[in-house]
Amino acid sequence: MVTSTHETSHRIFQDHPEVLTPAFKALGLPPPAKAIIEALTPDATEVKPLERRVDTVLRVEPSEGDGFLIAIEAQTARSPDKGSSWSYYVAYLHAKFRLPVLLVAVCRNRPTASWAAGPFESRVGTWTTQVTRPFVLGPDNVPEITDESVVAREPALATFSAIVHSESENAPAILGMVARGMRSFDKATAKYWCEWLEVGLENTPVRETWRELEKMVGTYFPGRGTLFEETYLDGKAAGIAEGKAEDRVALILRVLEKRGIDLPHATRDRITTCTDLDTLTLWFDRSLTATTAEDLFVEE
Repeated sequence: MVTSTHETSHRIFQDHPEVLTPAFKALGLPPPAKAIIEALTPDATEVKPLERRVDTVLRVEPSEGDGFLIAIEAQTARSPDKGSSWSYYVAYLHAKFRLPVLLVAVCRNRPTASWAAGPFESRVGTWTTQVTRPFVLGPDNVPEITDESVVAREPALATFSAIVHSESENAPAILGMVARGMRSFDKATAKYWCEWLEVGLENTPVRETWRELEKMVGTYFPGRGTLFEETYLDGKAAGIAEGKAEDRVALILRVLEKRGIDLPHATRDRITTCTDLDTLTLWFDRSLTATTAEDLFVEE
């Protein structure tokens, strides 16, 4: 079943090819910003009724060197038939466009990423006729966001990184950093990237964490049930923008819990009884990097 997480994990490359920066760096290619990149039809079907469709196909004309294709596949789990499908995609695209093909697999967890790297072989006895080796973008080579200034400079890469790392232990802290970085955006830009991320996090454990974070920071994905869409349709946008103390308290407690930080009873009471939004915002910011619960209250 195709999910929103799956769709966003590859569609973001069509609108924002700068997300390919980690792959270009690893392969020693000029930055994608210096290349001409266009999306091609993902249809790799030759004869009906067998339909084969690559998630995203891009044609790249680098500032230096020869052109090539990038076939991007979002993979959330192992699939026994995917190796043969990927081999077909590469062979078909190479034959159709007469260009070399880079197959990129986007994975959100290390077991899937390790499997997706292949190689996938077509072998008879000791003779291998074809080998398919995807380039994997996953938790090991897509950097985590640890600086909110990166979000302001490279929102597409920050959004993609948050999706890739959405199953890691650091996911709540990463999302908190992304939310803090988005505070520098104008309203329209913030809404755009918030919704990209919320749709991309669908069916992940941290989607509700992000929905809470959105409260602290028209609709680009109508019908997806994102927070911006819900508040717009309900006519409650002003109330959400103002924020509520209980929402921020819940978010602080959730971040501390996800990060495994012990919360003494007295400290929990201090947080839950606070009603000052500025103080709660400060405590939330500190919860992203705190090593103990008392770190929330330093220098007060």
